[in-house]
Amino acid sequence: MKHLPSPLLVITDRHQARDSIEAIAEAIGRERGRWLLLRDKDLEPQQRRRLAARLAEIASRHGMHFSVSRDIDLAAACGASVHLQSAAAVVIARRRLGPEALIGVSAHGFDDVAAAAAAGADYATLSPIFLTASKPGYGPALGVAAIGPAAKLGISIIALGGVTADRVRPCLDAGAGGVAAMGEIMRSDQPGRIVDEFLRCAKPQR
Repeated sequence: MKHLPSPLLVITDRHQARDSIEAIAEAIGRERGRWLLLRDKDLEPQQRRRLAARLAEIASRHGMHFSVSRDIDLAAACGASVHLQSAAAVVIARRRLGPEALIGVSAHGFDDVAAAAAAGADYATLSPIFLTASKPGYGPALGVAAIGPAAKLGISIIALGGVTADRVRPCLDAGAGGVAAMGEIMRSDQPGRIVDEFLRCAKPQR
């Protein structure tokens, strides 16, 4: 099982962002955020390519791991990892990006995680663990009880959906390798502070 870049995956969403995605990425990097995923799938392809290039530069400067949602060719062009919507694309991504690339898949239940593991993905985001303000009506919530069985499939599980700082530790204790956050950070006027809170909550309890 590949080592994850960070226990916190930050996902972009310019529609919720209080500042530019670039400014938020800088704030994340300054506060020890080490894994950024470009979502914003509705951007026009040329605009998305330009944004990806800017974020890749920011990520490199701060020592952040950079991932791109869906677009395998864009990930290859940026030297990024890729996060896929379906396990069916894992083989194509692996062939294009190589054996060392970090490849993730979106999962919404045990069977999706099993498919991602069988296809050779390195991690799966499992969602929604909690009800989320970013996607109202997106559910029902799986709850932390869904994490443990999924984590036994031999693939890292990233808990996604309604995760706040105080919910990080329950997710990790249930077996998640990390958590993902989007709206909680994008909507904040102090995204770096939120990242710091998440990372402090992710530290092992003594």
